[in-house]
Amino acid sequence: MKGGPKRLMCPYKYYHVMRQSKDKKHFRYQMAQQALLIGVKPTARLFNTSPKVVRKWRNRFKTEGYSGLDDRSHKPHHSPGETPKHIKEQIIALKPKYKRLGAGQVRTLENLSQAPKTIRKIWSEAGIPSRKRRKKHVTKNNLRTVKKLFQLFEQSVEDTKDLMDIPEYYWQAKRHNLPRVQYTFREVSCGILFLGFANNISLTHAHLFAIYINHFLKKFNALPENAMRQTDNGSEYIGSWNAKSVSAYTQTIESLPGQWHNTIFPGAHRMQSDVETIHNLMEIEFYELESFTNRLDFMQKAATYQLFFNLHRPNSYKEHKTPWHKTHKTYLHLRGVARHLVGVNGSSIYPFTASTYSVSSSRRGGSSFSRSGVFPSKRVTLRMSRNPAVSRTCFNDSKS
Repeated sequence: MKGGPKRLMCPYKYYHVMRQSKDKKHFRYQMAQQALLIGVKPTARLFNTSPKVVRKWRNRFKTEGYSGLDDRSHKPHHSPGETPKHIKEQIIALKPKYKRLGAGQVRTLENLSQAPKTIRKIWSEAGIPSRKRRKKHVTKNNLRTVKKLFQLFEQSVEDTKDLMDIPEYYWQAKRHNLPRVQYTFREVSCGILFLGFANNISLTHAHLFAIYINHFLKKFNALPENAMRQTDNGSEYIGSWNAKSVSAYTQTIESLPGQWHNTIFPGAHRMQSDVETIHNLMEIEFYELESFTNRLDFMQKAATYQLFFNLHRPNSYKEHKTPWHKTHKTYLHLRGVARHLVGVNGSSIYPFTASTYSVSSSRRGGSSFSRSGVFPSKRVTLRMSRNPAVSRTCFNDSKS
């Protein structure tokens, strides 16, 4: 064939090839080699580009070699609109002050002239990480640190739980006339638990429950100078929505000097997380596992679970310690409280038992919460008092 073999032209333009290429230097190297071999214009037609582009890469290859085929920055050597250095330092110093606030919010608060995009760029160049939402476990750890600072019984939470929504418990409650509502009190710093039971939710039952808790706090002088009892906005705690005065429950709480009643914001159930955690744990560890023969049997097993929780069950959110251990080790001046939790002189404190049950290591009689080996060291059982008057439960609105 005249003129030698015909060379095929690249079907794509040079610009599009460069945008999609992963190795631009190799493509430009081939272009420079062809330009040295057959000339600039034939190479431009072959690579579907202009002679100016071919000439640029041929000359760079001649002078700088293969390394000269890299892209060069088009950034200007001097920018008249660049943010002054002292302004950059001021913006960088604002980040620790405002922590997780964004650039737009910081610009508004400090009345800065720089755009939010410019502020973010300055922070990024200074190596300051972008704001990130805290992980849930980080928030929980921070809250645990705050709760450790509370004095014993400085802050406590109360709530009720409807037991009839538990499938494993529903038919037993119907058949044996078991309590339908659980009243729960939990101290925040150490996690001490008190339980009460009734057949319905009412202000009267919450009032009686508060009276017994107050009796315990007053007896052992366990109440600090400023103590808060927190509940939701249920009618069992605040009474009627259009009541002219505070409820009997609130009056009972505030009858003790230094103690006051606080209600959460409507719908803010996370503020009751300490007591809601107990409701979930008891549903899994107690109500779904245990079977009951009558109301008295239920009361015995519930009291046993309360002993188990306060004395033997390590709490992962409380440094893997039991409420008794934290109370005994942390508050030496209140060791009487810890001893009373264990059951001194044959009595124990439970709002629904009124010194009916006591702790016994005997393996005879009684009812014990011993499923799945929850007591690794010793088995704790409950024995009823022989006095029939004492054996009646004080927080029981119907006959056992």
